[in-house]
Amino acid sequence: MAGRIAHVIFDLDGTLADTGADLAASVNHVLETFGLDPLDPSSVYRYVGDGARVLVERAVGIARRDLWDSGVDVFLAFYREHLLDRTRLYDGVDGLLAALSGAGVCASVLTNKPEDLSRRILGALGVLGTFVDVIGGDTLPVRKPDPEGVFRLLRLTGTPVEEALIVGDSPVDSATARASDVPFCGVSWGFNPEGLATESVRVVGTPEDLWRMVVGND
Repeated sequence: MAGRIAHVIFDLDGTLADTGADLAASVNHVLETFGLDPLDPSSVYRYVGDGARVLVERAVGIARRDLWDSGVDVFLAFYREHLLDRTRLYDGVDGLLAALSGAGVCASVLTNKPEDLSRRILGALGVLGTFVDVIGGDTLPVRKPDPEGVFRLLRLTGTPVEEALIVGDSPVDSATARASDVPFCGVSWGFNPEGLATESVRVVGTPEDLWRMVVGND
C-alpha cells in the first residue's frame, strides 16, 4: 500500500479482541432459555459482525422470529454479565497499538457492538486510552456498513480518506471501506476469514504484518 497512513480504524470483535467464547456462550444461553439446541461456537462466529440483534436473529432462525425481541433482551442481559469471562486481546495487538501510538498514527474503533460494552471491554483489556474515539452500533443512527461512522472518526482527527485504513475481519468491514472510499486490510485471525477470502482484499496474517504495512515496509 503506497502513501502515508495517519489513522487506522479498527473493528473490535475478531480483529482487536477474541470475544468469540463469550459471544457463543451468550447466544447459547438464549437458545437454552427457549429450549432450543445450542450451536457450535464456530457457527456462532459466522453470525458475528452486524450487531447483537442480527446475531440473535441468525441464531434463533427466521422460523422463530416471534422470539427475536425477547431473545435480544436475554442475550444482552447475559452478555453484560459475562462479556469478560474469556475475552482477550489477540496476540500481538497490544504491541501493535503501542507501536502505532509511538509512530504518531491515530487509532480508533468502529464496531457494531454497543458502545458501552465496547468501552468496557477495551478498558478491561487495558487499551481504551489508545484510541481517539470508539463508535459503537448505537452511537449513531446508522451502523456499519454505512460510512458515517468512518467519516465522523476522520473528521475528528482531520484525516483525509487516502491517509486512513480500515482493518477488520469480515465482509461488513470491507463493505464499510468501500462505502467510505477508505483503503481496507483484512485480518486472517478473526471470525470470518472465509468471508474475506471471497473478496478481492488484502489480508494480513499477524499484527506484525499489519504494522509493516502501515509503516510502508510491506
